[in-house]
Amino acid sequence: MYGDNPVSLLGINKVSCRMIYRVSYHIVRLIFSMVCAGANTGIGKTTALDLARRGARVILACRDRRRAEVAVQEIKKETGNSEVLFMQLDLASLQSVRSFAESFLQSESRLDLLINNAGLLSGGTTADGFGMIFGVNHLGHFLLTLLLLDRLKASGPSRVVTVASKAYRMGKVDFGHLAAHRDLGLGNNDWQLFQKYCHSKLCNVLFTYELAKRLQGSEVTCYSLHPGAIKTEIGRYTGFWWNLLVKPVVWLFFVDSVSGAQTTLHCALERGIERLSGRYFASCAPIMNIESKARDDAAAQKLWELSETFCGLS
Repeated sequence: MYGDNPVSLLGINKVSCRMIYRVSYHIVRLIFSMVCAGANTGIGKTTALDLARRGARVILACRDRRRAEVAVQEIKKETGNSEVLFMQLDLASLQSVRSFAESFLQSESRLDLLINNAGLLSGGTTADGFGMIFGVNHLGHFLLTLLLLDRLKASGPSRVVTVASKAYRMGKVDFGHLAAHRDLGLGNNDWQLFQKYCHSKLCNVLFTYELAKRLQGSEVTCYSLHPGAIKTEIGRYTGFWWNLLVKPVVWLFFVDSVSGAQTTLHCALERGIERLSGRYFASCAPIMNIESKARDDAAAQKLWELSETFCGLS
């Protein structure tokens, strides 16, 4: 139907950047936004660990307090950095996003780096009645970023990094369906959930593209990225066919979290990429031949405006 199969689109090719990304870049503050899959495992924890090791003040913004606090203690112990904190954030609740932003703005004087890392592949709806995948993978990050944008601007130069996926190539955004049903598609079987996941990753890329245009003239830059196909818990809520067919492929061919975190770290730390704001990266490099639907000005603007309406910002 889409011309590519799901496995190739998830990017089984291993990340080609340096195994351990080594640069000298001063970071004063970091918010690290994730749900439970990123709280104590995967590229989320690996990225937070790397940045804490560099001396950043790292805030793990997570839904699951118990798992996040375990991750905080592990990172502190491994890095010797006591400036690693947990703050409650459930991206499946817009009220939780607002509460997090309010608490952060009251307690933290600056923000140099926001990493939108959370991602899930799960059915159901959010607290606000949106499809779970759309609500967590896109809408929660959208609201979080906008609520923190003034602090990012005041702290510039600063960056927003959003973890997308090569799966965007299988994605599309049906705005009529989204406006009517507050979801990216119909159904909750494994294939339909995977399709919604692909659609949400296209939303991530379009969001970053539009955000860069709106940030022109500021000292805030933004990037989206494909981390590679990573051994994480992203499909932990899926059903029989995912477990039977996909999980064996994951463990045979997908890369570990250290390799998977390298493009995130590149976008967060590399000097001289400011002129590439709004671009989509993979294997620590900008992808110049990205599909046209990921740089569709009209679609990016429409997604932004609809997201504002959903979040009560317009």
